[in-house]
Amino acid sequence: MIKAEWFYWLVGAIFLVMAAQMATDRTNPKRFGTAAFWGLLGLGFVYSTWVVDKSAPAEPLGVAVLVMVCLAGFGFTGRGKVRTSTAEERAASADRLGSKIFIPALTIPVVALICAVGVKKLRIGGQPVLQTGSETILGLGIGAVVALAVAMMMMREKKISTPMHAGRSMLEAMGWAMLLPQLLATLGTIFSVSGVGEQVGKITKSVLPDGSVLIAVIVYCAGMFLFTVVMGNGFAAFPVMTAAVGWPVLVEQAHGEPAIILAIGMLCGFCGTLATPMAANFNVVPAALLELKDQYGPIKAQLPTAGALLVCNIVIMYACAF
Repeated sequence: MIKAEWFYWLVGAIFLVMAAQMATDRTNPKRFGTAAFWGLLGLGFVYSTWVVDKSAPAEPLGVAVLVMVCLAGFGFTGRGKVRTSTAEERAASADRLGSKIFIPALTIPVVALICAVGVKKLRIGGQPVLQTGSETILGLGIGAVVALAVAMMMMREKKISTPMHAGRSMLEAMGWAMLLPQLLATLGTIFSVSGVGEQVGKITKSVLPDGSVLIAVIVYCAGMFLFTVVMGNGFAAFPVMTAAVGWPVLVEQAHGEPAIILAIGMLCGFCGTLATPMAANFNVVPAALLELKDQYGPIKAQLPTAGALLVCNIVIMYACAF
């Protein structure tokens, strides 16, 4: 049986190899801090296995996270000189491949779908081929490995070190921002468990006029937007605002259709994703990878769309959910 843990170990091993590359890269003036940051992340992927099965304490992971925060926050991470092909080589490769360049990227969802739908039903010796409950994650992992092999064949690349160096350069370009979605999702869970949603709900109920469904809809949708801007993640904002307004006010009191309210509420959160630098993967990372002069350029371009979609979502929720 293929276990999800194996792919977590693989990811951790890749981070550790890249950390070793960073430590030996003399073009990076902050190579040791950069190597320590990504090395700790790699060790965390491996060590977490024993934390989950409760055979090791979780405190070292917390210490590692705090050290990583200090390394990134105090500017101990940096970027070395990118090892890449020449502009002429890239142009020639683009002319040769054309639209085929998208094949490796499309390979990942195709393999993931096959694993999640088909391979999950296969059994050998009475045991499932893929770990039960982890078929989608395993599909993504297997798809990534297959996509790498496909890309290397298409690019006629024989050295595994080449994609490793390319991946390392991308890690350095994105920096700590690559981990922000995971950290913010964790923050949303903490907010939910600590009862932040309930407290926001009490405050909201005390100021909302009785029977005003439209105002409640606006508060819920705008709250999803604003909390996502603050927390950087619609999935983190969702449990807070839904526990505060969505469920108790719009569903239980106003008798709205839960499926419509919750689905559109999440869409309002996605509007906030377009408007916040906290959503690093969507806004900060593209600016870094494209080397834009204005790191907030993507957000500025997306703000009109985000505002228009938020208004549309409010109108649709009020018109269709009640």
